[in-house]
This record gives sequence, structure tokens and C-alpha cells, in this order.
Amino acid sequence: MTTHQELAGFIWSVADLLRGDYRQSEYGKVILPLTVLRRLECVMEPTRQAVWDRDASLNLDNKDQLLKIAAKLPFYNTSKQAFATIGADAASADKNLRDFINGFSPNAREILDKYDFDAQITRLKNAKLLYLVVQKFADVDLRLDKVDNHQMGYVFEELIRKFSEISNETAGEHFTPREVIKLMVNLLLAPDAGALTEPGQVINILDPACGTGGMLSAAEDHIASLNPGATVTLFGQELNAESYAICRSDMMLKGQDPANIVLGNSFSEDGHQGRTFDYMLANPPFGVEWKKVKEAVEKEAAFGHAGRFGAGLPRINDGSFLFLQHMLSKMRPVEKGGSRLAIVFNGSPLFTGAAESGESNIRRWILENDLLEGIVALPDQLFYNTGISTYFWILSNRKASKLRNKVVLLDARDQWAKMRKSLGDKRKLITDDQISDITRLYGEALTVASDPDHPGHAKVKVFATTDFGYQRITVERPLKLRFEITEETLAALAEAKPLARYDYRDMLITAFKPLVGTVWWTKKEAKVTLLEAAAGSGVPWPTAAVEKGLWASIAISDADGEVQQEKCEVVPDPDLRDYENVPLNEDADEYFAREVLPHVPDAWIDYAKTKTGYEIPFTRHFYVYTPPRPLANIDGELRQLESQIQSLLREVTK
Repeated sequence: MTTHQELAGFIWSVADLLRGDYRQSEYGKVILPLTVLRRLECVMEPTRQAVWDRDASLNLDNKDQLLKIAAKLPFYNTSKQAFATIGADAASADKNLRDFINGFSPNAREILDKYDFDAQITRLKNAKLLYLVVQKFADVDLRLDKVDNHQMGYVFEELIRKFSEISNETAGEHFTPREVIKLMVNLLLAPDAGALTEPGQVINILDPACGTGGMLSAAEDHIASLNPGATVTLFGQELNAESYAICRSDMMLKGQDPANIVLGNSFSEDGHQGRTFDYMLANPPFGVEWKKVKEAVEKEAAFGHAGRFGAGLPRINDGSFLFLQHMLSKMRPVEKGGSRLAIVFNGSPLFTGAAESGESNIRRWILENDLLEGIVALPDQLFYNTGISTYFWILSNRKASKLRNKVVLLDARDQWAKMRKSLGDKRKLITDDQISDITRLYGEALTVASDPDHPGHAKVKVFATTDFGYQRITVERPLKLRFEITEETLAALAEAKPLARYDYRDMLITAFKPLVGTVWWTKKEAKVTLLEAAAGSGVPWPTAAVEKGLWASIAISDADGEVQQEKCEVVPDPDLRDYENVPLNEDADEYFAREVLPHVPDAWIDYAKTKTGYEIPFTRHFYVYTPPRPLANIDGELRQLESQIQSLLREVTK
């Protein structure tokens, strides 16, 4: 076997034995755990006798650490079984394989248990396939002198990719397309390429939604390509047990410490509490609901910034911003080198949530603390389980001085090539050349951000962080009751909710009752008649009550149909209430005078209701107007279609 693809292909050929008894999407349930078992057996081979001898000599309840020393590995196996013996006896293959698995050290057995492989042993035995499959794996030489840890990692990743691509219905839940990972890692590490080549680099990387570990592996590979001598330690957390087992196996097979991969919900069970990291990256599930951990999240949020969720809580049906805040809480302090992180989001975190909502407050906190470096818009149909558009958010607490209080937006939505064969919802890919172009554009944008004279690029725009802030002003208009004094209008007045808080409403109605049927001729007569009627009704309703106002304005029609109004204290009409988003760097009164008053001169701002919000309208900033086609062209096409229809109808009626 000369390449990891060929070795992975040979291992995957075991699927030929499974065809018919297993669906394609189930092949990985057999192949992945058996690959792990065979690799562990091959790696342990030089010291297995030493482990058996040491095990027999120890009369202790806890031998774990001593047996690891004997194995010269972070794991061991005390069973006398091997793939050769298991595959030699069809009748007892299941018993011998279980004995082999149970002989592993607790840390290795915990990983194997998460595969739920015992159920597959029974299924393979019943199909009379178990010993055949084990025999096939016994022929694969995965010893360290034949396949080093780095190559073994590639082999396992290739198997994971094959498994994911034929499991389209669930692939996106735990697998990110390789080219997307490559681009993401490029953008995350691009500004540090020079520093990463320095000798003695020790780098820690976290993925809090690590799935099968693809992003972690890609980040390690990229750093190794820049600096083969760098020490890279990978950390992750995953909720899905099978994905966790695959990721942890991958870490074990490539020489990473599998204990750094933790099983559990990152929101309620922080598996890396108290740790900080140099780099972080994640592709969390889009729109994941966090109702199950609501109590734990809200309890931590109550501690403010002493916990992870001090910036705010998003709506219950989308935990994207919880993942981001979790990652931000694990940034190294700037004085200790700071951190960079990248995360994949759909469009929702850009703009969902009105001013001072949870999402808006989170965006505000991120931007006001100058943590957002850039956002890159990706093509749609890149992922296996969704066709929607996605975005990379790149954040750092050690932005270069020229980038302070600035954000780069890069539109890469047209950077894609069509796949020859669709995989689920994935119909597009990003080529290596396009990855290079996007990486170059982003890097140039970071360099050019401080140069106001630079012409820039149509696909790249640089904004001040305050450009995304706005004041949400409440525009009120007066309640206007236009009515003829009748029994019906007085009844409607009595039911008018906006006037319910005014004590004088009932007095007004009482004063109006004698006037039912009265014809109002002029404004002057109307006012006199109104006041006389009020006084004559015996209701203590002074003239001052008219000045204070019982509704927005009384509209009275004279004989010519002209409307006369008695202006009083203004009561806002909730049906006419409107809102305006005023850019944060613009005076609200000036905006109101220019944009609102010319159209509704009786409007005013209720300053008590003004709120501050933040949103990032990415699409609006890159919108390109496309003029409609000339009418002559459209008419010509319609005539041509009519002619075709007429021709077809004539053929039908022949």
C-alpha cells in the first residue's frame, strides 16, 4: 500500500462482504471500529507479551498504570486473543472477539463501547459474516513501521469521509466537507503564518462541536505543513456518542491524547473548564435548540460575565451564539498571546433579533469589544444536509492595530464549482484555486484595512464596528377620532382602549349625550355648544379638561365638509405606531426631520422607547442592482410563445 487512499480503499473493500446484509449507510458501523481494533492490536504487538507477564505477576485491584508502563503505550490489552485466532474459529468468533475487546484498558474500552459494536458482533454472527470480516482485517498490516501515526490518521479520515458521503441523511450532523475545512483553517491561521514557522511552537486547538474530528485534523495538518517541528495538541467536545467515538479513535490512532476529546453537551457540561486555547474552530449544528439545557444555561447566565453567557441569551430554538460565547470565554488573555477563532454560521446570527434582544445584545457586546475581525459569505449547497448559504465568522482578541474597531466583509458566494455527482444537498464545492483566491483576498483585506486611499475590491468591504449599530426609535402619531355624535359613536368611544386610562372619558360621553343629532356648523359654534352642553349637563367638566385633552383631536365637519380640530394633549394611536432604525453615528432628530416629518408632519419620537441594536446586513452591503429587461424583449418573447401555443393548438384540433 503506497498511499493512505489505497490503504483505506483496501479496508473499505470489506464492504463487499456486508452487501445485502447491511445498508450502505451502515457499513461504517462495522468498518470503523474494526479498523480501530486492528490498529491497536498492531501497535501493541511488540509489548503484548510484556503486558501478559506483568499482569500475571501483579496481585492488585488497580493495575492500570503499571500495565501502561509495561505496554509503553497509553493503552494495553490483557486478552490472549488476536485477529488471527478470532478469525480462525467461526463457531466461537463472537466469544473470542468479545474477550479481546474486554481485555483492553478502560480508556480504550470506553471508546469502543461508544460504537455500540457489541450489537454488530451479534448481527455479523447471525449473518455468518463475523469470522469472514475478521479474517479480512487480519490481512491488513497496520504496524507502526508500516503505517505511522500521521498516515494512520489520514487512513481513518478517508474511511470517515467515505462513510459520511454515503450517509447523506446524517452526514452534515458530524462531517464538514473537506474543502470547507481547508478554507476555514486557511483564514483562521493566515495572519499568523509567519509566527507559526518559528521554532519551538507549542499550539493548542479546540473544537467544541468536533464531530468526527475533521477540523482538528485539518488544523494540525496545516500547521505541520508550515512548521513540521511544531507541537500541536488537539482538544474537542462532542454530544453524539458515535461521532465522539470516531473522533477519539482518530486522536488515538494519530498519537494525540484521546482524553482531550470529551463526551457531553458543551452548553451544560464544559469539558474543558478553566482552559484557554491559541486557536478554536467549529461548525456547530445550525439552529440547534437548547431547551434541554435551558436551566443550566440560564443559571450560568445569571452570573453575567463571570460565566460564559454574560453577553446575552439567544432565542431557545437557536444556540449558535451560545457556541460562540463558549468559545470566546476560552480565549487566552492578550498579555498571554491572545486567541483567534473561526465558526460556521447560517445567516440567522447576522440579523435575527430586534434591538436589545438576546441576539442583538450579543452582537453589540462582540462589536463594542472589537472581537469580530471578519465575515466571509460562502456559496450555498456546500453541505451534505442543507442547501442554505453559510458564513465564516472570524474573531480575535489580538487584532492588529490597523484593524482596531474595523470588520472585514468578504463575499465569496460566487466562488464554487459544480460537483459531478450530488451528495445529499451538497451540489457545489470550492476548488483549491478558489480556496487560494479567497485566502489571498482576505489576507489583502486585513492589510489594506487601514489605507483609506486603497480602491479595495468589489468582493471585499471594510466597515467600522459602529457601522452595524443603530438606534431603534419609536415614531408615534396622534389618535384621531372623526365621528358624528350618535349613539353608535358614543358607544365606540366608550370602548376605545387608548382612552381607557383617562378619567374624563365618561364625563365627556355624558356631556355629549344631549348633543346626539346636533348639526355642527362652525368651529366657534361647536366649541361654545360643547362647553355649554358640558356645563348644562351638570358634569364638573371645566374648560381646562379640553386643554389637557381627552383624545388626540376632535374632528368636526362644518356645513362645507371642512374639518376643524380642537387640539388637545396628544394621545398616541397604537395602530399608527411605527419604528425607524437610525444609524448609530447619525443624530436621531436630524434623521427624523429628514426622513419622517416630510411624510407625516404630525409624528413625534417617543424617546423613552429608544433602543440600541446591532445587526450585520451582509447581503445589503453587496447588493448589485439588476435592471429589468426591456419591455420590447419581453413582448417579443410573449408573442413568440403565443405563436408556439397557437401552432400546438392547431395540431391538436386537426
